Parts: sequence; structure tokens; C-alpha cells
Amino acid sequence: MRLGFFDGDPRKLPYGTLGPKDVCTSDSQELARETARQGIVLLKNDKKTLPLDPNSIKSLAVIGPNANATRTMIGNYEGNPCKYTSPLQGLSACVSTVYQAGCQDLACAGNSLQLDAAKEAAAGADATVLVVGAGQSIETESLDRVSLLLPGQQTQLVTEVAKAAKGPVVLVIMSGGPFDITFAKNDDLVPSILWVGYPGEAGGGAIADVIFGAFNPSGRLPVTWYPQSFADNVPMTDMRMRPDPATGYPGRTYRFYTGETVYNFGDGLSYTSFEHRLVQAPAKTVSIALEEGHECHSRECESVDPVGSRCLNPAVDVRLSVRNSGGVAGGHTVFLFFTPPSVHNAPRKHLLGFEKVFLGAGGEGRVAFSVDVCRDLSVVDELGNRKVALGTHTLHVGSLKHSLNVGI
Repeated sequence: MRLGFFDGDPRKLPYGTLGPKDVCTSDSQELARETARQGIVLLKNDKKTLPLDPNSIKSLAVIGPNANATRTMIGNYEGNPCKYTSPLQGLSACVSTVYQAGCQDLACAGNSLQLDAAKEAAAGADATVLVVGAGQSIETESLDRVSLLLPGQQTQLVTEVAKAAKGPVVLVIMSGGPFDITFAKNDDLVPSILWVGYPGEAGGGAIADVIFGAFNPSGRLPVTWYPQSFADNVPMTDMRMRPDPATGYPGRTYRFYTGETVYNFGDGLSYTSFEHRLVQAPAKTVSIALEEGHECHSRECESVDPVGSRCLNPAVDVRLSVRNSGGVAGGHTVFLFFTPPSVHNAPRKHLLGFEKVFLGAGGEGRVAFSVDVCRDLSVVDELGNRKVALGTHTLHVGSLKHSLNVGI
């Protein structure tokens, strides 16, 4: 509406004549690549395998059913791309490559596995990049996945190619949803793993930027990655958030889920390291004023309603220093979580806010959060009513923790 699409003939309005010449500029192309770069999540990087040095790579094996993906990269809520840069094209712009699809298609079922050629390519290359995962033939609107495992024989492709590879192996997962890749996470022959989502039309260039160190990855997982046992035991139609110990139901999402995970919400590594320091913390105790005669003055209450004049702007500030303690410039997202008292089947933890900072090697920056006690630290009780739990709330950023006692 703000663009005026409902204000008459669009051809006569300010944006009515926009077309490819306006959105396919070099600036727009770079924006697409930068967006993809910032969304890439580094999940594993044993022995600092990444970034690879392009000057030492004479031959790179690029293998997998998504290695030369184009249309797959834009998902299924998309416009018309100006042009595609596939992973193969992006990597080939940096070093000499040898390409093998490994499977005839994404399903990688039956006789479609082309293992011998893939293993031969990996055995002869200085390094190997495997690009696997999903696409619109696997997951899309009205086509839900019923498994968290890689499709068909993709797991076998990854495992066997990693065994045959002469050099380091980088596994790239392209998908909209999570996969149970425990096999690769625990495989020493797969030292590095990237999740790239559906990275858009410039995704291949962004993947190459991360693999060869032109960009330091800073993405974080937006969802919990569950093991396959979750899909086996929890019906897709059971959308309860809270766990049920009586039946063994583990709950859903990072807020309530009590089971094992493959990767956690918010996970993501960097080529450098960051340290947090608490600069300003709230007082240890915050009191909520209750009107005279309130029932909680005469009996012990576990929570109070977050409404009325007593809850007008009782905010506390949290300020942190963030230092890049490594040797590479990079971005870092600071997550502020809180864990409430164990009342009303409250969540295990809840995200209050996040801030991203970009710091040079050795650089230091500040981030600040304002926490409204009655709004931000409230929980929903068993009847769906919002309450402020009384007792100890724990604020945490990484390994830093600060206790805040909310009383009356």
C-alpha cells in the first residue's frame, strides 16, 4: 500500500515503470550477494579447515545434486531473477573445478546414485565441496517433508565421497528446513559444514566468498535442528509447544523442547572469536508496586498480572562490551535470552532481543538492551493469561549470566 499499488493505474504512478533495468543494476546484484553471504551459517569447522586458500587449490571437486543449482536457490516465494550464479559457477570463478552431480536428481533414489564418478573426482582434487539438500521437488507449499534425513542416497554420497577424497571436504546443505546430519557432524572426514538456506540468485558467489575467505560467515540458525527420532515419534499434526513428561512428548521449539538436538536455534560459527563483557547490569532486585489491599500482600503468589499503573515502564538496561579477540574482521550477533522461574509451565528460555555488530580484528563495540519487566519477562499461564512470574529470572548472553529477582 505504501508503494501506491492501490491508488489507480500503476503505469501512471511513481513506481509503475520500474523494470529489469532498475532492479538488475550492479548495486542490486551486489545486494543480492551480500544478503546471501550474511545468511550463510557455519555449523562445523574442525581444525579451521575453512577458509580454503585459493592459491593452494589447483583442482576443486564440486559434487552433489545441488552443486549446479539455479532455480532451486530462490525457493518458492520468488520474483524473476536477473541472472543466476550457481555454486559451481561461483566456485569456478575462483579456482579450477571438476564437477560431478553425484545423483541424477535431488531425490537420489534407486539407480540415480552416480557414486564412482563422484569418488574419482574427489580422489583427484585438492579439496572437495559437496552441495546437497533439498529443493522444490522435496519441500514446498503443499509438499511437506516427512523425514529429517537427507533425501534418498545423499547420505551415502557424502559418506563415500568423504572417504575417497584426497583433500579437505566441505559439506554445503541447501534447504529451507533442517536436516538430521548427525552422521556428518560426527564424521572426522567431513571437517566443515555450511547451511546456506535457499540463498537466492547470487547464492553461488556468496558460497564461494565464504569458502575462500572473502567473507567471514556470521549467520545463525533460525530454527532448532531435531534428530530423525523426533519426526519418527512426534506426529506432524501435534503442535503443542510445552512438553508432557507423562507421555514423553518433548515439546517444540528452542523455548520448550527438552530432547536431543542436532544443532540449536542460534548456532553459528565464525572464522574469528568474540568475547562478551557485562558493562551495565540491572539491580539484583526489581519490585512491582501493588495497590493497597492486593491479595498478594496477604498470601504467597507465584505471579501477578502485568497490567495497570504498577506496570508502567518498569524497565531495566543491559549493556555489554563485545570484543573480536581473533585475527579476522567479522560480524557477530549478540542474543539476550532469559529463563523465568519454573511456574505456569514457563519456557526453558526465551529470546528477548538481538543486536549485530561488525568488528575488525581486535576491535571492540557496545550493544544495549532495554528490558521491560512486565512485558518482556512475562509468561503465559495454563489458561492463556499473561503473567509476570515472581522469583529469580536469569538473563544470559552466551556464557554470561545475571540473576534478577522480581518481587512485590
